[in-house]
Order: sequence, then structure tokens, then C-alpha cells
Amino acid sequence: MKNILYIFVATALVTILPFLITFEKGQNIVRGLFEYGAFTILLFYVYLKGKCKNYNEFIVAVVCSILLITVSWIDLQTILFIKGRNTGLCGFIPFIGSFFALVLLHNVKRLSLHQVYVILFICFFAHFVSTRIYPDQPLFQFSVPLYLDQQNQPIDRNHLTKEFQSQYKAIDSSTITKYHVAASRSNVVILVESWGVPMDSVKLIKEFAVFKGLIRDKGMHHRMYSRTRTAEREDLLDSAWRDSTRRRDSLFMPNRFAALGYKTSFLFGGDSTIQWRYKYIQNIGFQNAIWTDSATADIIGFQNAIWTDSATADMAMAAKIDSLLNLPDSVKQFIAWTTRNTRFPISDDPVECENLYYERLFGTLRIIADLAKKHPEARFVVQGDHEPILSPLEFQRKFYKRWVPYVVLN
Repeated sequence: MKNILYIFVATALVTILPFLITFEKGQNIVRGLFEYGAFTILLFYVYLKGKCKNYNEFIVAVVCSILLITVSWIDLQTILFIKGRNTGLCGFIPFIGSFFALVLLHNVKRLSLHQVYVILFICFFAHFVSTRIYPDQPLFQFSVPLYLDQQNQPIDRNHLTKEFQSQYKAIDSSTITKYHVAASRSNVVILVESWGVPMDSVKLIKEFAVFKGLIRDKGMHHRMYSRTRTAEREDLLDSAWRDSTRRRDSLFMPNRFAALGYKTSFLFGGDSTIQWRYKYIQNIGFQNAIWTDSATADIIGFQNAIWTDSATADMAMAAKIDSLLNLPDSVKQFIAWTTRNTRFPISDDPVECENLYYERLFGTLRIIADLAKKHPEARFVVQGDHEPILSPLEFQRKFYKRWVPYVVLN
């Protein structure tokens, strides 16, 4: 057991070192804890070095070093590819990580070939099961197939084409909400889960067509980070400054509108612990929050939650917004709603994922359009939080990175 633990530590060293050295705040890289190729090489290294003697053991160490450095180099390239960075001094990382990993295993006792096969099978099975339970954090990283897949991506996903820029407003800003909310009427700010800008312009035309007759403004803007939690804060930021002690301070729109006499509410069709919303939503300035759980809502002083399943979450929340907007005209509302129906994972199969995604997305957009038609007195600011970052790679490649659509209704 102790021998296997050493192998896991050595693998983690090779896997995590490139990630930590190249880490940037807010990066949206979903990555496994252990590189499966490196783990396999280290297992066979422990098996072979105990079987060979003297000169042959040296050859095994050299061959395993070359293989480990190669896999680590490929792993590094997958990270740099996502970031759009050159190798530079980071090229030393695979050599350093591989060296210390092999040194760490120098005195580890030999494993049998049978044990190696059993460990590899159990680990692969554990990875398969864990990704179904918690897809945001895979157990293992498979860098070689990811690297080969990345080499087949000739399309630039970071920059909009001239066609998009000529058809729509393209704003290189992380927030557009404060420029469109109205101080004289109720406002509904909607963040649509995983609504990104598709590279196929026809699809975006169809998405905007759902709001025909309601659109005041439309376009796309660039997110700083691909995170829902960050988008919720960015979109609601009203102003930021430094006080007399040079400390950074900020004012969020719910606080500003509450000071104007508005009733402020936040809605999310999921558990309040998702993205730790219960920790920061109240601090942003919302007087009321509505989730699909009640325990946390009671603890932090918000009103009791309503109950619904994930498939009907958006419909249930839209009905709640409808009831808030139906209150007497003297009560103006500032409402923020993060949708849920298009939350990933949806499917591991790219074709099925695409079909289900667009079915759910258009369903949510129609719910929003119907709500806006029913309440022309209210301003609606609708936008995506990020592209489908947790979807299969083949489907991810059909969206621009960090670009999201927005539409202003009424």
C-alpha cells in the first residue's frame, strides 16, 4: 500500500507542477489530478527496475525517463495551448518534474505485473465513476488524446470573425448590465447558463429570433473569466473605487436600487450551496433570495425556497418572477435570475449533447421571451454566463472562448 502511495505522489508531482507554474487567476481549465500516461509509466518503472539488475536497470531508468518527459511535455503543451502561450522557460518543467518523480521511486519495492494491471484497471474504473458523480474535477488526466485533438483545431476561437463584428455589436467588456438597466422601472437581469456565441452565425440568428419584436439592443461581449460565479458578480457591479486608505471598495446594483426603494430579489433554480451562492448573494445587496432548497435559506435569513426538479427549474423560477412583477405598480422590482436548464454535464456523446443543449436552450429563451411579452413595463437584460466549458471537446469547439450573447428587451 505504501508503495502505491509513493507512485500516486510521484504522478501528482508530474501532473500538478505544470498546472501550478502556469496558473493564472480565473483560468477555466478542467483538469485531472493524476496524468494517466505518467501513472502507467511509473508503475511499469517500479515493476521493471526490480526485475532488472545493474546495466539493464540503468537502461530501464533512461527509457522510462524519456517516456515520462515526453508525456509531461505533451501535458504541458495542452495547458499552454488553452492559454495561447509559447513554451519559453516552461519547457524545463517536464524535466524537473520527471527527475524528482523517478528519484522519489528509487527505493520503492517492486510490484508484480499482475498488480500493475489490477491497479491500472481499478484506477480507470474509479475515474469513470467519479466523472459521473463530480464532472467538475476528474480523477485522471488523459493528455495524449487531448493533445492530438487540439492539433486538429485550425479555427481561431479567441477572436470573432469579421462577419460577426459586422452583424452585431461586439463589446470587449465583461459587463454591460449597468448601461441598460432603467432607474424608472422594474428590471430583470437574467444570466443564461452556458449560453455562448456559436461559431455558426446561423444558430445565433435563430437564438435572437426568439425575441423578435422585443429587442431594444443586442450583441455580444467578452467575459474576463468563464465562471458563472464571477459572471454573477461582474454583471451586478455598479461602480468600484479606492477609499482614503487605498483599499478597494465597490457598490453593486442591488444595493443602489434598494436605496431607491426597489425590492431586490435573486433567483436560482438549484441548491443554494452550488457555487457557494449562499455565502455572497446577500452581501451583494439582495433583500430576498429564492432557491430550490430551504435549509440554507432559513439559516441566512432569506425567505423559504420553492421546490422543483432541475428539468423544470427555469419554468418554476419564471413563474415566481411573474408573481413578483404582478405586485402593485408602486413596488418596483430589481430581479436577478441565473437559469439552470442548460447546466452541464448533459451528455458525453457530442451529437446527443448538442441536440439536448439546443433543445433546452431554446426552451429557456422562449420562457424568457414569454415573460418579457407579459411584462412590457419591465426592462429585461439577458446574457450568457460563459460558453459550454464542461461539454465534450468536439462540442466545445463550436463556440468562441469567453464570448457571450446579450439582448436587451422592452
